Amino acid sequence: MMVLDLGQWAANAVGGSMALAIPVALLAGLVSFFSPCVVPLLPGYLSYATGLGAAEVVAGTARRGRMLAGTSLFVLGFAVVFVSSGVAIGALGSALTTHQTLVTRVVGVITIALGLIFAGLLPIGQRELRIHRIPKIGIAAAPLLGVVFGLGWVPCISPTLGAVMTLALNEGSALRGGVLAFVYALGLGLPFVAAGLAFSRMARTVSFLRRHQLALMRAGGILLVLVGLLLVTGGWDLVVGYLRQWTAGFGTVI
Repeated sequence: MMVLDLGQWAANAVGGSMALAIPVALLAGLVSFFSPCVVPLLPGYLSYATGLGAAEVVAGTARRGRMLAGTSLFVLGFAVVFVSSGVAIGALGSALTTHQTLVTRVVGVITIALGLIFAGLLPIGQRELRIHRIPKIGIAAAPLLGVVFGLGWVPCISPTLGAVMTLALNEGSALRGGVLAFVYALGLGLPFVAAGLAFSRMARTVSFLRRHQLALMRAGGILLVLVGLLLVTGGWDLVVGYLRQWTAGFGTVI
């Protein structure tokens, strides 16, 4: 790929409204990590991903290299699930570009509803599907386990994941949809890797998250509602316009 082609690819991937959508996707991933189907079960997930005992994980006596490899491959597995979905949703949005205004409004309404669900203000979709017994067969199976858990998490993290997918639909591009889903996977996955490398040091943080889980989920829900309101009212496009004017004043170094 030539330098100019790479620059054009980057502009297509992160230009325009993506300057707003990417931080939202990253925060949505982080918020998902705080959900009831992730934080309370973190030692078990880390144990499955690495083939180590949960006691070793909690005590922090596991080998760092094995933990890094296992958690990274586990994250890669569910990232493939999310990115594939993002590409498909973005491609669908591309086919609806002639109705962009209507799509944006509908996406906004859906995002508001998803935010209310995640905040616990709409008592629907509050369930999870996950496999409770999986054999610990080592690092080689970590990507497959990531795929399985990625699919199993969907009902539980659907409000945040759904919001990211609606943004992907609004972007109207398979490339941008995939990028947003990848950023979401990073937001969800990086805390996994950090916890795997230093779970004993993060024990207090994990305990804090458990105690304040409801408040964190409501804060995340409010964030999604605000994004939805921006989309419905046209404020999203207004902010994007300001960002474009601001970035237009920058030039390349070389």
